[in-house]
Order: sequence, then C-alpha cells, then structure tokens
Amino acid sequence: MTTIHLSRIHYPVTTLGPGRRVAIWFQGCSIRCPGCVSVDTWDERAGVTEIGKVLDILASHAKEADGLTISGGEPLDQPDALAIVLSHWRSLSRRSALLFTGHDFADQRGWFAAHPGLVDAVIAGPFEARAPQTLALRGSDNQRLHVLTSLGEEFSAYERPADARDRRLDVAFDDNGYAWFAGIPARGDLGRLRRVMAAAGHRATLSDQVPEPADR
Repeated sequence: MTTIHLSRIHYPVTTLGPGRRVAIWFQGCSIRCPGCVSVDTWDERAGVTEIGKVLDILASHAKEADGLTISGGEPLDQPDALAIVLSHWRSLSRRSALLFTGHDFADQRGWFAAHPGLVDAVIAGPFEARAPQTLALRGSDNQRLHVLTSLGEEFSAYERPADARDRRLDVAFDDNGYAWFAGIPARGDLGRLRRVMAAAGHRATLSDQVPEPADR
C-alpha cells in the first residue's frame, strides 16, 4: 500500500483526548450520519496522499506528543491503512492511541482482534442527532468508550458528564486562510458561531472542499 485517503493531520490538538496530541482525520465515510459536523470528510475520492508522508509527519511529532487521536471520516473504511499508521505510531511512541469510529464496536471486533495492542481506547458508535449529548468526548450519548489496554486507562477519566472543558475547540488556519475547528462542539454551537460571524460581516459555511493535509 502506497496511498491513503486523508483529510488532514494537525499537531497539537488539545480537545480530542488528554494532553497535546497528534490528530489524523481520515477521508471518506460510508456511514454518513445525519447532522455530522464533518461533512467535508465524507467524499472517499478526495485527499489521496502518499502514506509515507503521513508516517514521516508522525515521526516528526512523536517525541513531544502526548498521544495520537484518529478520527474522520471513517478510519475503518481504510482498515489496512489504519493498521499501518497505528503500527508506525506504536514503533515511535509509548503514548496512547485513541480511535473514533462510527461503527459499533461489536461489529468490528475482528479488526481489533487481528491488530491487538495498536489501539488503546475506542469511542464507537454512530452520531445520533436525536440522542442527548451529555457525556465527555462524545457527540451523542449512544457512543461508547472502550478501554483496550493499560495505556488506555487514561481515557477512563472521560466516563463523566461533559463540562466546559469538553466544549473547547482548537482553531487552525490553512495556507489559503480557511479556518477549521478540532473538537466536539455542543449542539448548536457552530450555528451560533455562524450567526455571530455574519453579524460582524463575515461569511461562515460548512465546507464541502477538502484541504490538502496540513502539518502545523
């Protein structure tokens, strides 16, 4: 395998797990939950990147990063590429790897059994716009946290109601001046942001354009 479909890479991200983490968003999603805030990551045809470049970026941050978080898109739509990225991380760092997937964990047990120890914790399950959103690190309360290794025990701290810490967003700007956010916003937060920006004379939309992977 020489390529991967990737939306972006960013370091540091402070809103998707403990500490300052490397975050990777895979490109392409077969689940496409209604109400998803990451519609720009759905198109599986976009974001083709040499996987070697991704591994090199991981290596450049591994010594200082507090962990790796992988989201999307749907990472398990590219199971081989996901395994390569996680194996490389494990060779570089003894810090935790967190995976977000829209699949129910039980439906993907085979992949996790075939790749023991690569993922330390998983937040699994589709986003459900009609479900409550009261739990930390989750977009909807149906999503479940699964701790898989001793390293993953640090995520047990997120088995609690969400508070103000969990509604923070990291903000980054790409080379074209577009802003994007990392984190799990509360329901309605992005709508309120668009209204505030519109009142100040700015235009804010949900982008369906996939930027080049960013190392920032």
